[in-house]
Amino acid sequence: MKILLIEDDLEFAQLITDFLFTRSIKTDTCEDPFKALVLNLNDYDLVLLDLGLPGIDGLEICKEFRKKSKIPIIISSARNSTMDKVTGLQIGADDYLPKPYDPDELYARIVSLIRRTKNFNDEEKSRKSFEVDENSRDMKYLGNHLLLTEAEFEVAKELIKNYGGIVSKEQLFYSSPSITSSDGKSLEMIISKIRQKIKPFSEANHIIALRGRGYRIVE
Repeated sequence: MKILLIEDDLEFAQLITDFLFTRSIKTDTCEDPFKALVLNLNDYDLVLLDLGLPGIDGLEICKEFRKKSKIPIIISSARNSTMDKVTGLQIGADDYLPKPYDPDELYARIVSLIRRTKNFNDEEKSRKSFEVDENSRDMKYLGNHLLLTEAEFEVAKELIKNYGGIVSKEQLFYSSPSITSSDGKSLEMIISKIRQKIKPFSEANHIIALRGRGYRIVE
């Protein structure tokens, strides 16, 4: 994990850098906000942004970053006014952490925000990989027709709808009227056939079986 810290208080920045290093997070500090504007944000997982910067307000930096990237942004500032907080969140910051704060709280917020962002991005990626066509009752994977049976379509559709989450066998039976038997073996066979139809286009195992819990579709 690698974050960009935009902070002109270098002593404070070093304290944060040292602490996050103990949590396996690498930190690049940029004290010049104008240099920060030309950095490649794709090199980072998150931005930790101070507001009281020399020459330009941190809120302007936040606004410019959000124009070109969806990178998670946490504002870290001694300016505790409600207006600053509201404005920061309105223009695209994901969180606002007033100084002073406990470093453990900062770490918890960083991990939580990156996890949420990753889950969202994975879901968006999955939805682009799998295209559901309600009219033809079929599905595409990476643009390729899977030619699913009705039962296979119903099961695959329910898994994609709950992308990343665990879908119980009971839930799959309930949402798949074409499965006439409550015997788990019929569901296992349907899952196996869906996997076989995806396999020519990807070696990845997208449908994970969780013993006693159900199934999960992943990217």
